[in-house]
Amino acid sequence: MNSTNTGQLAAQASIRTLTRADVRLTYIVDSAMAFSPSRFFPSVPAAYWQQTPGLLDDAGRIPMSAGALLVERGGRTLLIDTGLGPISKNPLGVANSGSLLETLDFVGTQPADIDTVAFTHLHIDHTGWAFTPDTEGNSRPTFAQARYAVAREEWAPHARGEIVPDEPHGPLFSTLSDDRLVLVDNGEEVFPGVKALVTPGHTAGHASYVIHAGDERIIVFGDAFHHPVQITHPEYGSEPDLDSAAVPPARRIILKELEAPGTLGFAFHFGDHTFGRAERNGESELVWQPVPSTVLGPSPREV
Repeated sequence: MNSTNTGQLAAQASIRTLTRADVRLTYIVDSAMAFSPSRFFPSVPAAYWQQTPGLLDDAGRIPMSAGALLVERGGRTLLIDTGLGPISKNPLGVANSGSLLETLDFVGTQPADIDTVAFTHLHIDHTGWAFTPDTEGNSRPTFAQARYAVAREEWAPHARGEIVPDEPHGPLFSTLSDDRLVLVDNGEEVFPGVKALVTPGHTAGHASYVIHAGDERIIVFGDAFHHPVQITHPEYGSEPDLDSAAVPPARRIILKELEAPGTLGFAFHFGDHTFGRAERNGESELVWQPVPSTVLGPSPREV
């Protein structure tokens, strides 16, 4: 039986869904991951993890699931990011991955149903299922009917033929036809009621997506934030950040949007606190406040 709750931060993400106006949002969980606090967040004081209970799992690690957000509106379907893919290696921690297609099937959606895939950025844990081998071993788009949307600034290094760290699937996007690879600019609509918010920093053209649903908005902020502590302290970086100096200003742009009335956020990596708001606490600090959503099923993977 489905339940509605906020989940726990120190847990792998459940398969969760939330409906606002005419939009249904579902976290399509692909993998369970867990990372060392000191390695993934080298700028966060060690005392923070020791003095703040409920942040780490029983092994002293930070749970960070990966997956995709399914956006359904008016009979059309958008997928934001495509998870880590069927791999188990991660240089910064542990991963057990590969459930995205099964999770899609679990919620009643097939790859051919997706008409647009929008990427926040091209790191492997967000592009893992973008392509899959065919019977002859050639990589083909997993979502055969979909356009693949990428921020123009994110694609620029690949267009120049550069090898970008942590983006092994990047060159495969160049195999897409001109009508399949859609380059988007800041503020451009990628799907009905969904616009890109491009804020370089974590990568060359990292994009959040702002989903308009009636009088509300949902901001899918990708890897602009990896943990709720960065909502409160945008100066705390993450090890994979490409341009550490550009990350705090990028986060402040997103935080200003998250603070606007009627705005929710969606986090890929915040444990099982998937949906939430950025709110001021008694000390006027911004904090991540999880909001209830419906649990359709548990995490398909564990670490």
